[in-house]
Amino acid sequence: MTTVTSIRPGRPGPEDEGLDIDISEAPTAKYTPSRPTWLRPAIAERLLALGDGLVIVTCGVACEVTYHLSSWSAVGKVDVYAAASILVAINFGLLVAVQHGYRLKSITNLQRQLRLTAITWTVVFAALLAIAFTMKVSEEFSRGAILSFYLVGLAALLLWKATASRLTLRALREGAFANSRILLIAEMGLPASSAAMMELCQHGYRVMRTLEIRTSLLASPLLMSRIGSRVEELATYARQHQIEHVFLLMGWDRQHAIDSILDTLKVLPIPIHLVPDANVSRFLRYPLVNAGSTWTAELRRAPLSWKERLAKRAFDLVGASFALIVFAPVMVLTALLIKASSRGPVFFRQTRNGFNGGAFRIFKFRTMRVLEDGPTIVQASKNDPRVTSIGKWLRKTSIDELPQLFNVLVGEMSLVGPRPHAAAHNSEYERIIGHYAFRHHVKPGITGWAQVNGYRGETRTLDLMERRVEHDLWYINNWSLLLDVSILLRTIAATVTKPSAY
Repeated sequence: MTTVTSIRPGRPGPEDEGLDIDISEAPTAKYTPSRPTWLRPAIAERLLALGDGLVIVTCGVACEVTYHLSSWSAVGKVDVYAAASILVAINFGLLVAVQHGYRLKSITNLQRQLRLTAITWTVVFAALLAIAFTMKVSEEFSRGAILSFYLVGLAALLLWKATASRLTLRALREGAFANSRILLIAEMGLPASSAAMMELCQHGYRVMRTLEIRTSLLASPLLMSRIGSRVEELATYARQHQIEHVFLLMGWDRQHAIDSILDTLKVLPIPIHLVPDANVSRFLRYPLVNAGSTWTAELRRAPLSWKERLAKRAFDLVGASFALIVFAPVMVLTALLIKASSRGPVFFRQTRNGFNGGAFRIFKFRTMRVLEDGPTIVQASKNDPRVTSIGKWLRKTSIDELPQLFNVLVGEMSLVGPRPHAAAHNSEYERIIGHYAFRHHVKPGITGWAQVNGYRGETRTLDLMERRVEHDLWYINNWSLLLDVSILLRTIAATVTKPSAY
């Protein structure tokens, strides 16, 4: 086997002959920053927080001035509203910071940013209004100005967050944050293929020198006798060039090698990091939770906590009750049309699987001439001859789903959740689609995340069903009340503009 023994810049020295190592100094092109290196991630995060504050204060003062000029042709108490806006900005910033909302990884996750911003903004406003009412200082503020501040401020923050997310993503791709000088000690071949190192370099770590060690040498008990002098040279280099971090990139099972390198580098007063190897990193993408005195990676989250279930249940009861009142005339008229147009019952009931896989009977307006509910059920298709004349219109407008509001009221379903499939289809998909059963960790819904993303109606192929399941699992892992509200609003819009059920 030919060994790689090169030192760059310069030529290999005679003392390097026979060593299974490679020391490279100049960082590769993909690690080279394309912008000035003064922009540290910490500075960018503080600038983003400052941007939030400026947006909030500007909106607060502007809304007050605009409202009072339009209502009374006079400028109100600008100083009072400016002070209140600063208070709102401070509370908003603190709550976002506590939720790690200013970290670059969070900033670039636009969907999380928008959700976090909307929820935090609403919570801050509600809390401060409650405090102002309790302390009897709410008379100082105009209700119109406060309402406009809430709406305009929310819109401005969401726009600012979207812009900041896009700019931050672009900066990361271009290496604008690459200014933290690091040394890398790695297993031979890993630096070129490591996604973790690429991400670290994007987030502000610039590799100044790399020491690569052949795999067979890492496993040898004679490791330090072969590379000890080279590691000591790296330590000297670190002192001379103001190195800020040392990263170890090797399999976590290389315990002897890791301990030996750490012992040699103990003279350096800088942090030393162990980069997760390929086997470990895929698990560290999951949330880390405390289990007693041990930290664990939560590979699969539990069903909603009792607080989350209580909030979702309250939302379902209020929403279903309101919907029944609003749609009562439509439901009565639909029942009459079904009875007049075809023989059979008004309602169609079919066995579905709900929370924890439990069976329940779902309510729907009857749209077919058959009432299938058994081990073999054929999905409705386009121009299906089983569908009645009135049924085609009911299915296209989704009015046939309205009776499921009764399932919601009795607790068998939610307004939003994975759509329940017929028991026959459910058993089949559990056998052929991985993680399908995870959909039963929450109650099924009248509409869901998959439906508003285009996976509604007939699933003609297994691929379509797999995509629907992927969206359902994402919803379960990212549930929030705001997400439920968003899905309901998008469902209404999609039903009107893009009907796809038949």
